[in-house]
Amino acid sequence: MTMSMLNLQKYFPSLPFYLILCLWPLHLMAREVTIPIGVVLDLNSPIGSMANSCIWMAHHDFYKQHPRFQTRLDLRTRNSGGDTVKAAYAAFDLITKEKVKAIIGPQKSEQARHVINLGRELGIPIISFSATSPSLSPAHTPIFIRMAQNDSSQVKAIAAIVEAYGWREVVLIYENTEYGNGLVPHLIDALDAVDTKVPYRSVIDPIFEESHILEELENLKENSTRIFIVHMTGEHGSRFFSAVEKAGMMSEGYGWIVTEGLSVELDPSALERMDNMQGVLGVRTIVRNNEKLDDFKKRWKTLSFMENNIKYHAYRTHTITLFGLWAYDTVWALAMAVENATNYGKQSASLVNAILATKFQGLSGYVDLKGGQLESSVVEVFNVIGHKERIIGYWSPKRGLFQDDQEKQKVRQPVWPGYTMDQPPKLRFGVPVRKGFTEFVKVETIFNTTKVSGFVVDVFLEVLKALPFSVSYEFVPLENYGALAGPIANNKSMKFDAGVGDITIVYDRTNYLNFTLPYLESVVSMVVSMKHDEKRNMWVFLKPLSWGLWLTTGAALVLIGFVVWFLEHRSNNTAFRGTPKQQLGIVFWFSFSTLVFAHRERLVSNWSRGLLIIWIFVVLIITQSYTASLTSMLTIESLQPEFIDIKEIKRNNYFVGYQNQSFVKTILINELGFNESQLKAYNTPEEYHEALSKGTNNGGVAAIFDESPYINVFLSKYDTGYATVGPFYKTNGLAFAFPPQSPLVPYFSRALLNVIEDKDKFEGIKNKYFSTRIVSKDQSTSILDSQGLTVNSFAGLFIITTIASFVSFTFYVFTFLYSQ
Repeated sequence: MTMSMLNLQKYFPSLPFYLILCLWPLHLMAREVTIPIGVVLDLNSPIGSMANSCIWMAHHDFYKQHPRFQTRLDLRTRNSGGDTVKAAYAAFDLITKEKVKAIIGPQKSEQARHVINLGRELGIPIISFSATSPSLSPAHTPIFIRMAQNDSSQVKAIAAIVEAYGWREVVLIYENTEYGNGLVPHLIDALDAVDTKVPYRSVIDPIFEESHILEELENLKENSTRIFIVHMTGEHGSRFFSAVEKAGMMSEGYGWIVTEGLSVELDPSALERMDNMQGVLGVRTIVRNNEKLDDFKKRWKTLSFMENNIKYHAYRTHTITLFGLWAYDTVWALAMAVENATNYGKQSASLVNAILATKFQGLSGYVDLKGGQLESSVVEVFNVIGHKERIIGYWSPKRGLFQDDQEKQKVRQPVWPGYTMDQPPKLRFGVPVRKGFTEFVKVETIFNTTKVSGFVVDVFLEVLKALPFSVSYEFVPLENYGALAGPIANNKSMKFDAGVGDITIVYDRTNYLNFTLPYLESVVSMVVSMKHDEKRNMWVFLKPLSWGLWLTTGAALVLIGFVVWFLEHRSNNTAFRGTPKQQLGIVFWFSFSTLVFAHRERLVSNWSRGLLIIWIFVVLIITQSYTASLTSMLTIESLQPEFIDIKEIKRNNYFVGYQNQSFVKTILINELGFNESQLKAYNTPEEYHEALSKGTNNGGVAAIFDESPYINVFLSKYDTGYATVGPFYKTNGLAFAFPPQSPLVPYFSRALLNVIEDKDKFEGIKNKYFSTRIVSKDQSTSILDSQGLTVNSFAGLFIITTIASFVSFTFYVFTFLYSQ
């Protein structure tokens, strides 16, 4: 027996107990207090109509399960008609005239902002199940309670999807409302955390006609980015995706992600909307199935809407959505809080505190409003296929993206727009169609199928495997190799996403290209023909010494002969006396005889003897060096280049060659000073050989200028008769080219470095396409820039000889003058 029953028996002791039991329900009804609660919804919209039905079902279910509660919510509904002013007026009317103690709604974030301000001034709690914009914060406005999750709770899940597919650039498309604008800063921050850029944002005004939307979509098609994140409500999202379908952007190569605002409203029964969203990915708070929810769904489909049972609105949606479940749980939370609140009529804060303290298992999941809103929970990732949704993964704050524990992949394979399994965007890689040097890139057409191969392509394919994400791609042959950089640099006319070819990194190109790390080193050198006529030259004996060294040696001989004669002629009567002609002959005879050590004159001066010792040592070194060099020339076949000096080629106005469409032409004109009329373009190693073979007098060229990788290929085919001279210009190597500020470059560079550091793999690719006869730079033919031994080779010896001669001469003169 309850305390209330005991009180009845106390005041009416004569009443029988069975009569007290009969009067007990009347006693409860007499004590039940109705609490006026306002409801502001757009009853003309599918969401508003569905939410209204859920609210009344929740009201019925709650008091059916709690018949003894002393309080009862008195719901008073107003239709905002989707208008912000009407919503604010309806809230004001409910508060001032109906004296409601709380308001459920309104439906949209923009409407909620005005109603929240009104509730704050009048001290009335505002409880919304659909105003999810992050710009509305329960922390800043305690009177506002959100029976939903903040939209910002989904941004990390979206960013995780973007990261999983390796998308480095996405375009945001959102409606120009409080709801649409509120999420953008949070979404950009989340994407930035996974190194994904937002190069463009498209704002769609709700009042836009379809023609305006199509015009904006055409602008988006001109950009290179093919991945879009759409943040809209179902009302505007439906019209938008209808326009996307008409614009041809729901086809292969495009990727679309919708936020929760649109995904919670997706209705598999609404065939029109689903037909426009084939291949779309979406995120949505997961709702765990349970017995209570299953029962509610059955009643939702089968209950008759009789006016004397439950007050339903006449219009109903086909299926229940998460907004409907949140609306249902809102009524339960408010009913519990009203029952538990004290002094609810005088102090609204107690009702707010009671709501925040409410915890229960609702239809949408576990309800805990201690933070003023529902906390983040597990998000499901779905893929629209046909007229159904397929769950391909989940996301949680602790685990990130995941699916079944047995699966290694974070998400299952989706079906993308265009009913394809190829992940968007389908990157287009431009490859040059080369006429020669196809070892680097070779494009063939076999049975209407384009086949791309070569050293550069194989390296690039290994780089794709080393990327931390998968890439869908196609190779696009490009006939004009010289224009390979052009389309990449121009965003509006860009036809492909990267240049996969033997592209040299030079400073000028960095103004409109973004390069990866180089995969091959490169310098500009000169290839010349070799000549074989040294043995047949009757003056070959002069070749070992340069003309400068011959003249310096002759001058030294004369100097030594004169100094020795000067030191000896006064004291040595037998050898250094005679007529002036005889003495002049003695000077030359003595000095030149020392070259073969045939001098017989007896020296009496110590200064002469010392000087002669030094000179004989010098002669010995020079003669030995001369003998070795001449022996080498006469016994070994010495191949000498026809030209080693660019100045000689320019002075004689000889033609020179270069590879067609190569930047080397610019180097020849601007850096090396050639006239453009002297230049001839060639395409293949065979053409190089023919031009060099003809020579300067038969329509050929004196030299071919090219980069070292191509010269090595040429020398591997024609390894005799040619030599390299140089280098004349240092480049930064060969690399892959991307558009300016491309976010893919760091990932491709790291993957390329990984491939290059795998020596076995990288060398295996090189050996596959390049002959092993290609020699490295340090093993190539050595070309001497000199015409033989030079003065510099013996400068020290000549200096010593000169000093010794001067000292001997000076001391002798000083001694002679002193003695006289």
